Amino acid sequence: MDPSGSDRLEIEFIGNATLLLRYGGATLLTDPNFLHKGQYAYLGNGLVSRRLRDPAREVDALPALDAVVLSHLHGDHFDRVARRGLDPGLPFLTTPHAARRLNTLHGFRRARGLETWEDRVLRARDTRVRITALPARHAGHPVLRRLLPPVMGTLLQFGEVDGPGGINLYLTGDTLLFEGLNEIPRRFPGIDLAVLHLGGTTLPGGMIVTMDAEQGVELARRVDAARLLPVHYEEYTVMKSPLSAFLDAAHREGLGERLVHCPPGGTTVLTAASRPAP
Repeated sequence: MDPSGSDRLEIEFIGNATLLLRYGGATLLTDPNFLHKGQYAYLGNGLVSRRLRDPAREVDALPALDAVVLSHLHGDHFDRVARRGLDPGLPFLTTPHAARRLNTLHGFRRARGLETWEDRVLRARDTRVRITALPARHAGHPVLRRLLPPVMGTLLQFGEVDGPGGINLYLTGDTLLFEGLNEIPRRFPGIDLAVLHLGGTTLPGGMIVTMDAEQGVELARRVDAARLLPVHYEEYTVMKSPLSAFLDAAHREGLGERLVHCPPGGTTVLTAASRPAP
């Protein structure tokens, strides 16, 4: 990726699903997870999972933020360290379920819930970011879906305030494959980067609630993004599908040239680039 282009999105991978995004005058944080190695994330209904490595940046070392994009309210996406360390006046864009709880229980008074396909425009200095809630489903079985918090995918469309759209970034959220995801590329063709939440998170009884390697590759094929960034893997004890399995599957399916290699603690730069040749 050529970092010299005028449309330039800097992506710092802090760990799990936590990204620091900088484009023009805007700085956003996704799914703030700052627990340390050995600490436990609370997943609800008595379920916990131990973190296996430290985040690459501490919450008190973050730059000034313009907003937080939160896919859902789970302990490995918004934890007690983030709750104590983040400014309660920060805007949060999230699900209606998470927004209610952030407002009433945790004091984040500017949390706003988005229904699926609803959008909101954030303006930060010379930058405009359109944030659209996309379909996502954390579990397949209806009973299990009632036990897990609602989740959303997100499309972030970065551009200049008075200019054309620049870079389109798709965050899958903790989703499994389902029919509703097929509408995303129909409504939003030309996605520049898909950030895939992987890991094959497995609950007691063998129930998988995030994409494993094969599902991640299939979703990548469906949305046909120009670039693919895997995240949300090998961070917690419940994650059973390693990054290597996804990389192998992606190469087998001819998607190897689309992969963005950015380990936790790394930074990559995305520019508005032409799509890879089929």
